[in-house]
Amino acid sequence: MIIRVRHVAAACVLGAALTACGAPDAPTAARPAPSSASSAPADSSRPPTLTPGAGGLTPVFTNGPRTGDKTVALTFDADMTADEGPRAAAGERFDNPELISTLRTLKVPATVFMTGRWAEEYPAEARSIGADRNFEIANHSYSHYAFTGDCYGLPRVAADGMKNDVERAYTAFRKAGIAHPMPYFRFPGGCYDRQVLKTLAPTGVTAVQWDVVSGDAFATDSDAVARQVMEGVKPGSVVVMHCTRSAAPATERAVRAIVPELRAKGYRFVKVSQLIGAAAARH
Repeated sequence: MIIRVRHVAAACVLGAALTACGAPDAPTAARPAPSSASSAPADSSRPPTLTPGAGGLTPVFTNGPRTGDKTVALTFDADMTADEGPRAAAGERFDNPELISTLRTLKVPATVFMTGRWAEEYPAEARSIGADRNFEIANHSYSHYAFTGDCYGLPRVAADGMKNDVERAYTAFRKAGIAHPMPYFRFPGGCYDRQVLKTLAPTGVTAVQWDVVSGDAFATDSDAVARQVMEGVKPGSVVVMHCTRSAAPATERAVRAIVPELRAKGYRFVKVSQLIGAAAARH
C-alpha cells in the first residue's frame, strides 16, 4: 500500500492510504537483534542500532548527523497488504524491478522497507534484493495495519498483536530466503505514539522514520518528485520513496534524475545502517 505524506507528531510524516486490509493471526517468529546498550562492547557483526529511549522505549531514528560528510540514504517502501493478493493475481504490480535495476546500474546503496505480504508475493525479488550487498531489507510490518488510531483510514493492529505483526514479517522474510534482514522497523503510515514504542521494545528494533518526503506516491510527474527531494535533502537525510510501480509510477524516472544531481552537489549515497552507525558513534 502506498501512502501520501504529511507531517504528524514527533516528526513523523505519512499519507492517505490507497487501500486498507486485514491479516490473519500471526505465528511468533524469531526476533531481530536487540538494541545495543551504550555499555555493551561493540560487535562489528551486528547491524548498528540506537540505544533504547527513556524508560526502555523503542528508539526512533529520523536522520543522520548534520555534518560536513554529505551522506544521504534513499529508502523505498515495498508496500503490499494482505487483501491485495487478488489484485496482484489480476495483474496489478506492487513490485518495481525496473527501479531496482536502475539502482544497481547507478550503483546506489539503498534500504528497502518491505512488508511481509510483499515478500510472500514476490519471494524471488525479495531474495535477490536481500542477497545484494548494495541493498538492505528492513521491516515495514506484515499487514500494513496502522499501529495507532486515526492513521489515514488504515485498519488498526490490536495492541496485543503489534509485536506479532512485526515478527510475522521477519518470518515471511526468512521463508522468502532473505538471510539477513535488518533490525529496523518503519511504521505503516509513519504513525506511532509512546505506548506503541513501549509495546515494540521487546522486539529490539530501531524505528526508522525520515526527514525528506519525496511525494512519489501516486505521482506521474517525475521532475516534480526530483525537485521535492533536491529541495529537502541535507547532510544525513533519509528520503522516503516507494518500490510499488502501480501506485508510484514516476519513482524510477525520478531516481535517474536525483542521483546524478545529488552526486554533482557532493553527496554520497549510503544505507540507513550506515547513518544509524554514524549517529550511534556520536553518543
